[in-house]
Amino acid sequence: MFPQDKFKRVTSRCISALHSCHHKISGSSPKARIVGASALFLAAFTIGAAGFAPAEPDMKDAPVNPISKELALPDLQQQISALEENAQYYVNEEKVRTGDTLATLLNRLGVDDEDAANFIKSDTLARSVMQLRAGKRVVAQTDENGELVRLSAMLDDGSDTLRNLVISREGDHFKADAVPATLERRVEMRSGIIFSSLFAATDTAQIPDAVALQLVDMFATNINFAADLRRGDRFNVVYETFWQNGEPVRTGRVLAGEFDNAGNRYQAVWFNDPGNKGGGGGYYAFDGKSLKKAFLKSPLAFTRISSGFSMRLHPILGKWKQHTGVDFAAPTGTPIHAAADGVVDFVGQQNGYGNIVVIKHWSGYSTAYGHMSRFAAGIKKGMKISQSDVIGYVGMTGWATGPHLHYEFRVNNQPRNPLSVDVPNNQALTGPQLKNFRTVAAEMQHRMAMLRVPGAPDVKLASK
Repeated sequence: MFPQDKFKRVTSRCISALHSCHHKISGSSPKARIVGASALFLAAFTIGAAGFAPAEPDMKDAPVNPISKELALPDLQQQISALEENAQYYVNEEKVRTGDTLATLLNRLGVDDEDAANFIKSDTLARSVMQLRAGKRVVAQTDENGELVRLSAMLDDGSDTLRNLVISREGDHFKADAVPATLERRVEMRSGIIFSSLFAATDTAQIPDAVALQLVDMFATNINFAADLRRGDRFNVVYETFWQNGEPVRTGRVLAGEFDNAGNRYQAVWFNDPGNKGGGGGYYAFDGKSLKKAFLKSPLAFTRISSGFSMRLHPILGKWKQHTGVDFAAPTGTPIHAAADGVVDFVGQQNGYGNIVVIKHWSGYSTAYGHMSRFAAGIKKGMKISQSDVIGYVGMTGWATGPHLHYEFRVNNQPRNPLSVDVPNNQALTGPQLKNFRTVAAEMQHRMAMLRVPGAPDVKLASK
């Protein structure tokens, strides 16, 4: 606060000045009186300000309280002794190289242990280390003498459940275990543009082939990847990957995709309602309509159309004749997929068709697949078939001048053009399922918006 003695001195001086002003104002003109009154008011305000303005603290008067404390320093010798009492281990990590033997791999890992090498050679499970593919990661823990303490690697046995091989020392003996792998799930987002083929575009965008194949399956009922792709088509995809110790282990499911093809935009999002006891799940448009149509647009994943549904000069008969199907040129052995659910009505040979499979569907629909090199294992008449099941393989049996699939789409046994026939989609989501779906779709729509290229050509959302 302002010191009292200083406050009194200042106040006394100000009051004297006010009295002097008052006497001068009394005998002045009206204008002078107004100006004088204003001065008196400001002077009085100054007294109040002087009385209540806090004083600046005097730092020289602040108390100082020094604190002194002795800190115990760690005993370096004691720390060294403690480290010497505990065994020291060394960890090395290597990747399997082409042409590696067990000896060369262990040598790079810093393992100098004949007993460990003999155990790996003799134990059925431990021997899996010698069967790992090039590029697989192996981690070894050794002591200061190079003796193996622990070795681990991910098993490369092709099973659905990923496991880690762990070889560990227990006293003078070793044991091998297969331990379930603990994986980290990540969601990745990629974009691509078509210049020549889908696989070329996905390779450029560093998208795994497994994801590219899922994209084909997702949009197979709307896009014929053998004939419909155009230079400049774009796609966005969101998919799962699984990692272990910072290393990619496998690719998971495609969670959402978007494909701009010939000015139309096709979208899909994976949805498996937690309340659906039957499980399964499927791909839906962002409005909840199922993308799975009754029939695929093409029974082959990647090929080209060599002959359409039209009049043509028959390559063997040499005369004009109605071609009642569509020919898909593809290498011999290319898998042929059932276009829709149904029952096998015929398996065998039929004149010019060669090896042929005919599948009956519903409401008078049927499909035929000719010129096969061979049939899928176990396929027989009366067998139930699901959409996309492999039913045979491309060949050139019957009247064929080269390997291709002759595909027919029939309605009441009358051939129709499979590339233009219109078939309905499966049932759309409704009720609680639709509500749950919208939560999933909203997140994926946000991701798609981030992936789109600003200034890209406008496309319209496909109606089906």
